[in-house]
Amino acid sequence: MKFSEEQVKKIVALRENMLRQIDKDQESIEMLEKNILVLDEFLKGSSFTKASQLKTEIEPEIIKNVEESNPVEESNPVEESNPVEESIPIKRGSDGKIIANAYVTPDQVSIILDEQVMINADTPPFKSFFLDRIIGEMKKKDSAEAQNGKIQKESIIDYIINKNGVDIREIIIKNYRQKERVTELINTAGWSLTRMLENISK
Repeated sequence: MKFSEEQVKKIVALRENMLRQIDKDQESIEMLEKNILVLDEFLKGSSFTKASQLKTEIEPEIIKNVEESNPVEESNPVEESNPVEESIPIKRGSDGKIIANAYVTPDQVSIILDEQVMINADTPPFKSFFLDRIIGEMKKKDSAEAQNGKIQKESIIDYIINKNGVDIREIIIKNYRQKERVTELINTAGWSLTRMLENISK
């Protein structure tokens, strides 16, 4: 059976799209595997809540709210007018107490700590894990894409930490660009904050 030139072009385009999707999915899988390994390292020799229990406490709420908020993907234009914010509670893994709330808009994620939660920004593993490993890896990938001309430099993920003295009050992550990142950012932020509270109480 012979195909017309137009049909062949469509088949080739479809094949290329499939290959791009495979590459994207593979990158996501590799990032998740790296995050699991990092979490396992932090949990070794600790009485802290198991990762599986922490996921049960936080993950379903995040997925539900992120899907409802429907943040735009990288290829979609960002609407600047009246962005809708969805509040996503972040709970402590040990007792389910709400320690922060995340607000998602098409261009940023804001994590606002509860007024009663006082955490010094220098408390581990905030910088070493959440800022350097989680956001740092995303920033590294975005920087590479910017160098290759895939995205603008202004679209590289970045963050702002608002403090009251030395204590964290708000974490703003700008230019997350991908819906998958929202879940990862909120989930790992919740893990980090819970771990920080555990370290403070020791």
